[in-house]
Parts: sequence; structure tokens; C-alpha cells
Amino acid sequence: MSGQGAPQLQVGKVGDLRVAVVASLWHQQVMDGLVAGAQRALDEAGVHDPLILRVPGSFELPVVAARLARANYEAVVALGVVVRGETPHFDYVCQAATDGLTRVAVDTGVPIGFGVLTCDDEEQALARAGLPGSKEDKGYDATQAALATVVALRNCYA
Repeated sequence: MSGQGAPQLQVGKVGDLRVAVVASLWHQQVMDGLVAGAQRALDEAGVHDPLILRVPGSFELPVVAARLARANYEAVVALGVVVRGETPHFDYVCQAATDGLTRVAVDTGVPIGFGVLTCDDEEQALARAGLPGSKEDKGYDATQAALATVVALRNCYA
């Protein structure tokens, strides 16, 4: 697992934040775990009533994240999963989602929690989904990263 060496983020209570979570619909069991992990991280940070939107797939995440970032959300968490198949489609979707979400963050200055799993098979996705028996909880991790980045940006201007 690549989770070795990950930082232990301490976000604290940031309940005044406007946070949106945008999640794809593909691979429902994995996505339900990622969304639950995101919600758990938001609850711990005292963020109440986040906007949670579902989109068809990971390819659609950047356009929705961009709209949310421009609608005064202070953080957007993007959750998705792409499982390798027999065609290059996997490569195109992974690249588009990664490049698109990076562009949204840089162009808007709004932290984007990157919770897009890019896996060779369903087993790898389940191991990262934060479900019972999973080794990692990437929905939680992506949300904490977005919240910690908001805090860091606030400290830059304090």
C-alpha cells in the first residue's frame, strides 16, 4: 500500500467553512465508502451541511468542481474511481480527471481534495474505500487534505 509515510493531519474545528463534495456514481460500493469517509472527516472538523453532489463519472468531476469553486465554496472534495479495463480509456479518464482538478485548484485558488482512485482492479479500489476491511480511507484522507490546505491558506493571510 502506498499509504506508508502519509502525514497525520490535525485540522481542528473549522465549522465555518463552505465545503462541497462531488462524487462519481460508478462503482457504487467503493463510492459509498469514499463519500462516507469524506462525511466522517467533515463531521470531525465541525463542518455541518456540506453540499454533496453526484455526477456520472470521474471525467465529470473537474467541470463540477470548477463551478463549485467559483460559487464561493472554500474547499471542494472530488471523489471518484477508475478501474483499468482492456482499452486505453482508463488512461484518458485518469489523465483528464487529474489535469482538470489540478487546473481548477490552480486557476481558482480553491483547495481541491483529490480522492480519485486509479486502480488496476476492483480489489484495489475496495482496499482504499474506507469500508470494513479496507486498508485505507481515501475519502477521509482527501477531505482532510482539502481542509488542512484551507487552514494553511488562512494562516498565510493571518
